[in-house]
Amino acid sequence: MAENENGAAQAAPQMKMNVLTQFVRDMSFENILARRAGNGQVQPDVKVQVALDAKKREADSQFEVVMKLTIKSVAQGTEDALFVFELEYAGVFHIEGVPEDQLHPFLLIECPRMLFPFVRRIVSDVTRDGGFPPLNLDNIDFVSLYRQELQRRTENQPAQA
Repeated sequence: MAENENGAAQAAPQMKMNVLTQFVRDMSFENILARRAGNGQVQPDVKVQVALDAKKREADSQFEVVMKLTIKSVAQGTEDALFVFELEYAGVFHIEGVPEDQLHPFLLIECPRMLFPFVRRIVSDVTRDGGFPPLNLDNIDFVSLYRQELQRRTENQPAQA
């Protein structure tokens, strides 16, 4: 706790986060297996790619965070595509009390954690409605994802210099 001019203790600013809205920004599901008239007896291999983006909005203390998923399923052994699913899911957050040096990781770790259960449900529903068993995504380690992105950026900086 910090002290003010009179020596009285001041509480550290309280962190506040509210989800103002969340929405599907863009979505595409392509059932390639149905077009090929496959026999339906395949062992799928599913690959999930996740990208995150965050930006400040015009309103004070508001930020938009976008989670982009690209999910590709191929038949094991043949590598024939079964389906491709692309989803951009966004959330608008009101955030106060987060120190400036901690804002970037907060936006790309804590905000996606809030969005993920909704993304998981959408992926499950769309894959089921698309003619496949529902795909239940495993939890995503957003801390690890953030660290990997930081490492990738620092490795690319010397190459640009």
